[in-house]
Amino acid sequence: MTGNDVIRIRHICKTFDDLKAVRDLSFSVRESACFSILGPNGAGKTTLMGMVYGRTRRDKNKESRVSVFGYDPLHEELKIKYLAGVVPQENNLDEELNVMQNLDIYSRFYQIPKKTARDRIHSLLEFMELQDKKKSRIRELSGGMKRRLIIVRALLNNPRLLILDEPTTGLDPQVRHLIWDKIRQLKKERTTILLTTHYMDEAFQLADKILIMDNGRKILEGEPKVLLKRNIERYVMEVMSREKYNKMKTDLDRKRVRSDEVHEVALLYSNDLAYLKSRASRLTAGDHFIRQTNLEDLFLKTTGRKLNENQ
Repeated sequence: MTGNDVIRIRHICKTFDDLKAVRDLSFSVRESACFSILGPNGAGKTTLMGMVYGRTRRDKNKESRVSVFGYDPLHEELKIKYLAGVVPQENNLDEELNVMQNLDIYSRFYQIPKKTARDRIHSLLEFMELQDKKKSRIRELSGGMKRRLIIVRALLNNPRLLILDEPTTGLDPQVRHLIWDKIRQLKKERTTILLTTHYMDEAFQLADKILIMDNGRKILEGEPKVLLKRNIERYVMEVMSREKYNKMKTDLDRKRVRSDEVHEVALLYSNDLAYLKSRASRLTAGDHFIRQTNLEDLFLKTTGRKLNENQ
């Protein structure tokens, strides 16, 4: 490792039969940072996460290197697991037990003394605003409560690395924002976060750096704001009517605007806001919308809009 890097990955690959899930991927994650991995379904995100903490074994090659707090998951998987907490995509809680029983059993895997475990469980339930649900059975909890409980479980061993695999998928905005606030607090406590998500606003809000991957390969990597500045225009006008777009597109200055036609909507990207406004003056208010570009625009530009075979 170099400097404050706690994860260092070089030239890792993973092949399942004829499928190359991860292809020659390299990146580093600094201590106390949130590093977010973005990509379409089937891009290789979950496979990559599995190789970091030893659940999935990477392909063997001479150039391949993985270091997590100085340990290689190929040979020192248990040492990494004692330093990491994992929130998987699936809610894999025991439905027959209540909240306290689920957490108590899990604490025994880490050989946490009973008194210490109970104190930590109560503290974490309060941290995730679940203190009133400690005696509730899992089947009685909402989806948002289950996700928060899985985060509590992942924090039981006081991990230095928290791996979050799509932690807020399917949750309502209130729960998502609560989880975001808790992740920010964990970063302040020097917890390193490795996050995959389909929510571009989530990555933009939380991540110090992002990596966009597709078909197992790295497409872009860097700080979200820097990537936006360097790789996409500043503004976009959404034209809701294809008929009206067809009437105006022959007059567009292609040196000043880039178009992306998506079903019935046309997107006009440009760094020249005045030019977009001049084009908008020919449309009615309900036919268009001008806004700043965001991470989702960049994501779609780099990975494409066409669904792949895994979507």
